Amino acid sequence: MRLRGIVKSYDGVPAVRGIDLDFAVGETVALLGPNGAGKSTSIGMMLGLITPDSGEVAVGGLRPRDAVAAGVIAAMLQDTGLMPGVRVGELVRLAAGLHPQPLHPDAALELADLADVSRRRVDRLSGGQSQRLRFAIAIVANPQILILDEPTRALDVQGRAAFWIAMRAYASTGRTILFATHYLDEVDENAARVVVLSHGSVVADGDPAAIRSRTGVSVVRVSIRAGSAACANLPGVIGVTRDNTHDRVALRSTDPDATVRALAASTLEWRNLQVNPPSLDESFLSLTRDSLTRDGLNQDSLTQELS
Repeated sequence: MRLRGIVKSYDGVPAVRGIDLDFAVGETVALLGPNGAGKSTSIGMMLGLITPDSGEVAVGGLRPRDAVAAGVIAAMLQDTGLMPGVRVGELVRLAAGLHPQPLHPDAALELADLADVSRRRVDRLSGGQSQRLRFAIAIVANPQILILDEPTRALDVQGRAAFWIAMRAYASTGRTILFATHYLDEVDENAARVVVLSHGSVVADGDPAAIRSRTGVSVVRVSIRAGSAACANLPGVIGVTRDNTHDRVALRSTDPDATVRALAASTLEWRNLQVNPPSLDESFLSLTRDSLTRDGLNQDSLTQELS
C-alpha cells in the first residue's frame, strides 16, 4: 500500500497534511497518535471511505474502494454496527458471501474464538465478544492487508492476549497488518514498525527501538544517600526524582554510560544500580509534544488531545 502526499481538511482546518507512507507485504505496523492526530482520517482514506483533497492512495495497485471490493484490504473499525437479530455464525457467513475469495466462515469463527457462540444472537454478546465478531467479519474477507482501529479496546487482559496470538498467526502467513492503539505495550510486543502521527503529519517512522531512542533520555535508578544536588551534577543527568523512604533515586540521563561511569568513579555511596532505556510512552509523548509546539500549540493542547 502506498500513500503519496495525501491531504485532507475539514472546513479549512487541516486533518492530514501531506502524508507519504509505504507499507510492505508482511509488515505489522502500529499507527500511533493522540486524538486529533489524523489517524482515523488517514485510515478512512486508505479504505476509500474518505476522499483526499489531494494526493494518492494505492492498495496493491488498485484504488482503495476497488481494493475493498476485491477483498485485498479489510478493516476492523471502532464501533462498527452489527445486525442485532441474527446469529453470530449467520452474520460471518453473510460477510463471507460478499467477497470473491473468502476465508471459510468456520475458520474465521475459530480464529476469533467465537466457535462456541456461533449460534448465539448478536445482541446477546458481551462487549469483548462483539469486538471479536468484528474481527471475524474483517478476516473472513481473507485480505492481504488488514487495518485494525483500537482492536482490543473492549477486551480484558486475557482477551487481549488471545487476540494478539491470533493476530500474530494471521500475520505470519504474509499478511500486512496496520493497527492503531493506545496500549503501547501492544506496540512493543507486536509491531515491527511504528508510525507516529501528530497534528496531521508523520513525526516518526521506524522500529520500536528507534522510536524509543528518539528522546535520548534513559533512567538510571540507584539507591544512594547523597543529596539531589550531588546527583544532579553527574554527567548527562537532566532530572532527579527521589524516593526518600528508601533512598532510591531516579536519574533522567541523556548519556547513561557517562552517568554510571562518573558514579562508579565518585566517592558517593551507592548500591542496586539499574539502567532503563527510554520508554515508548515517554518517546511518544516527547514526539507529539515537540510537534505540537512547532505548530504553535502548547502543552495544554496536548493534554486535552490525550484526555
